[in-house]
Amino acid sequence: MILCERGPRTLSTEGPRGMREGAVPPPSCLQRSAQTWDPVKELTAIGLNLCYLENSGWYWGALTAAQAHAALQGASEGTFLVRDSSHPMYMLTLTVRTARGPTSIRIQYSDTQFLLDSSSPARSSLSSFPNVSSLVQHYMGAERKAAAAEEKKKAAKEKEGKEEEEEDTWKPSEHGVQDVPVVLKLKRPAYMPWSLPSLQHLTRLVINRHTDCPDELPIPRPMQRYLKEYPFKV
Repeated sequence: MILCERGPRTLSTEGPRGMREGAVPPPSCLQRSAQTWDPVKELTAIGLNLCYLENSGWYWGALTAAQAHAALQGASEGTFLVRDSSHPMYMLTLTVRTARGPTSIRIQYSDTQFLLDSSSPARSSLSSFPNVSSLVQHYMGAERKAAAAEEKKKAAKEKEGKEEEEEDTWKPSEHGVQDVPVVLKLKRPAYMPWSLPSLQHLTRLVINRHTDCPDELPIPRPMQRYLKEYPFKV
């Protein structure tokens, strides 16, 4: 079967009906173009995120899920690392040692923001972050607050002679063979054995844990710039 197409038509330069010839239609009459993708903005965000990850010491790069799980098999609960995702729709994956063993959770990226992938009903309320280091730091902080609150509750119940009740944290879905909810606890990073952080970087982490304003510290400017190159606590 042969399909026939209409020939090209002359584009009309007339404005909307009732408008004088040559007049410019108001903005409301013009077709609105869809929001364009800003490659400079996107590549800047991705590049900066990669720089942060390279400095972190817990980004393991091109690691398979099996290799990541093997690396965390003997680790304590809450030990984590970040690696490249094997899924073509994702860039990065968070692998963490849970009470049931190592679990991998994909990290979504959209419009210069990163967030954990989850199939739970609370997915729409999950926070997004400009980089993965901020994401990890947020959930580590949430775990510390939960632990402190749990200790406070435990002390109060022991004082009252009541039995403590176990309370879970946010539960994402595991992207593995079994789609079963797991408790996410980020406590400590797993550093690469062949590329341990330098003493300078470890000192930077200690300083960052005690201040959010390196500009106010009585230290030389080169050291202030070094602190700003990785403004995180983990």
